[in-house]
Amino acid sequence: MRRRTAVVALAMTLAACGAPTGDRTDGAGPPTAAARTAELPSGVTYQRSTRTLADGEPVRVHVLSVAPDSRATVTAVHGRTLAGTSTVRQLAAGAGAAAAVNGTFFDVHTGEHHGGYEGDPLGIYGTDGRLLSEAANGSTALVLGGGRPRVTELRSATSVLSSDGARRTVDGIDRRPGRILGCGGVSGDVLAGTDRLVTAPRHGELCVDDSELTDFRPQWGPSSPAAEPGSAEAVLDAHGTVTRLRSPAGGSIPADGRTLVGTGGAARWLRDHARVGHSLKVTNRVTDPRGVVVGGRGVSFVGAGPALVRGGHVWINARANGYPASALTTRHPRTVAGVTADGTLLLVVLDGRWPGTSVGATFAETARIMVSLGAVDAVNLDGGGSSTAVVDGQVRNRPSGGHGSGPGERKVSNAIVIVPER
Repeated sequence: MRRRTAVVALAMTLAACGAPTGDRTDGAGPPTAAARTAELPSGVTYQRSTRTLADGEPVRVHVLSVAPDSRATVTAVHGRTLAGTSTVRQLAAGAGAAAAVNGTFFDVHTGEHHGGYEGDPLGIYGTDGRLLSEAANGSTALVLGGGRPRVTELRSATSVLSSDGARRTVDGIDRRPGRILGCGGVSGDVLAGTDRLVTAPRHGELCVDDSELTDFRPQWGPSSPAAEPGSAEAVLDAHGTVTRLRSPAGGSIPADGRTLVGTGGAARWLRDHARVGHSLKVTNRVTDPRGVVVGGRGVSFVGAGPALVRGGHVWINARANGYPASALTTRHPRTVAGVTADGTLLLVVLDGRWPGTSVGATFAETARIMVSLGAVDAVNLDGGGSSTAVVDGQVRNRPSGGHGSGPGERKVSNAIVIVPER
């Protein structure tokens, strides 16, 4: 492995507007920094600075930069199971990563609609070309691998074909059947507590569907969730052959296979078309707004949203990602991914909830910072207490919500890791 010394900038606060440096007070001006060194792969740098927002409040900014010709691979990773959590430090260590930041939103146990499986990713998530969580359709995501990093809106479609010729849509992937946290599902979903059909993303809200087919892979964990009476579950081997049909659903997932859980009409479909000895073929398709298929070997999907920068300008599609207007004006810690004109990947963490030192940023303030860093496209990732930057095995920022997982560090669902080439 070839390594070089990378600059780690430990920041001084930017001067106020009118200072001789000409630094801007919207957080978008260049930081003034004192430097020291740390070992990172060639083409990877880390910089920390403090910027001053328009009202004079400070925000601490951590920037990991990965050049297109770096001696490193950037990918998404999760812990031992999807239905579990780990700290970003643990995920980085497990991947042999030089640096990492947190990734997607997830079903956190303190959430209003927690479904009992902390760590379950919300929206699209996948690694090495495997789709492990379906898209909140039309929401923004980061695509890694297969060439230049991309920020785009994604949709996913999954179906199953039985050897008897019957086909059915698969509603969910690796999540508790009937609960669509964040909404944006394929069909038949209603906002919890109402009879209103919802197909668009609704950040932080719960949609429900009493007739769903859900695909479980071994990455989810050793067992599928227990489901309601009348549910059914087809157990498939590595070749897609049904080896067992159990009811109600809930039980072990083959290490080299999968299970399909049906509720309502989907349970009836399984009883009719997933009999022992039948073969079932599950097909996933992820597309961008032009309908072009996205994916392949080595590709990771990291969903979140909203977009913050498009074409080098501030561009926030909060409504398309299901955010209410009130979310636009609140400052929080942020984790953001951006791409520059030459294809450099920026992984950025803004500290917040730290009065007098770093107050976080609104979406618009974060977007302006990303533009100042050279991003032509950028997307908001999970933030708040999840925002964590790890470099050389150390947490470099000040996470604001530990939930008992260490000094301020929150356990999260997954992370974006920078792994040195060997």
